[in-house]
Amino acid sequence: MKYKRLFVSLMAIIGVLTLSAQSSIYVFKVQDDVGQEVSLSDYKGKVLLIVNTATRCGFTPQYKELEALYEKYAKDGFEILDFPCNQFGQQAPGTIQEIHQFCTANFNIEFPQFDKIEVNGPHAHPLYTWLKTQKGFGGFDVADQRGKMMDGMLRKQDADYDKKADIKWNFTKFLVSRDGQVLKRYEPTDKMSAVEADVAMLVNPVLKNMMDRRSIRKYLDKPVEHEKLEVVVKCGINAPSGMNRQPWIIRVVEDQKLIADVNKAADRSLFYDAPALICVCTPANGGGELDAGLLGENMMLAAQSLGLGTCCLGGPVRFLVSNEKCKFFLDHLDIPSDYKLNYILAIGYPGEQPDAKPRDASKVKYIK
Repeated sequence: MKYKRLFVSLMAIIGVLTLSAQSSIYVFKVQDDVGQEVSLSDYKGKVLLIVNTATRCGFTPQYKELEALYEKYAKDGFEILDFPCNQFGQQAPGTIQEIHQFCTANFNIEFPQFDKIEVNGPHAHPLYTWLKTQKGFGGFDVADQRGKMMDGMLRKQDADYDKKADIKWNFTKFLVSRDGQVLKRYEPTDKMSAVEADVAMLVNPVLKNMMDRRSIRKYLDKPVEHEKLEVVVKCGINAPSGMNRQPWIIRVVEDQKLIADVNKAADRSLFYDAPALICVCTPANGGGELDAGLLGENMMLAAQSLGLGTCCLGGPVRFLVSNEKCKFFLDHLDIPSDYKLNYILAIGYPGEQPDAKPRDASKVKYIK
């Protein structure tokens, strides 16, 4: 008996590891509300919000918010996949047909509903087993009244509930990118406005480009096409400029021998081995820094949209202007005497894909 239990546990672990190794959501199949098998590969290229729902829950009114979200972004390639689940307080009774009738009658939902499933335990649907390996439980916001209530209720049942990846309650949500990767998990107490902000950033190509940009410090050994550099610079010089003064000048360095020579003189790689540089200069007596910043941000976002990576460099500028051995590099830039080198953008094809670093949203305050 002991060995049988050990074998079952071992097989369960192997099963979870096998599922977690899946590269995307598209390997899974589910049943729709009329019992037909549906491959999630049918949703390739779409942004997905996967939700386990219930019709008799305190969070059931979220159906209205979900439908509003769906109506707003469905045209942009957004889908909500609804999986009713009766595991939490038995709050999703009835057949899937009865549930669907309730949701259409009360909330006019248009997004697809699938057959009832379990999301935790030995009979959990493989899709949810995988989702939980991709994004575990991140905790409730106990500063929020509902979050505090959920934390207190669940902790009474299990003091270590927060250490498990299990779905905690109805209306837990998973956000999935267009390439099938799980990006975020939302607990039922998370505000729908936060969910919408993330959805908008994924379905809107401009916002997604902004959110995807990272500072790149490793580049492929591949030159950047001159035409792409021209596009990047054109986007830069069309950035806002106070009174249209355009108080900057730009020098684009494509001469890889010049870059190699200055790296050799410096006895180190000043620009992370980037194959091209964009040097931005501002008036030597001051001013123009704000305009130059707007210029640079435009160029970095343009580069991102073209499959290029960038890194804004200030340290190498200070080194170059203070090191006599590197004077030849500045001479080649032909900077007018009444201008100074402000910053350099390293630019090239990325040789890495760094993760986003966390941002402190507590520094933002809305004055209403």
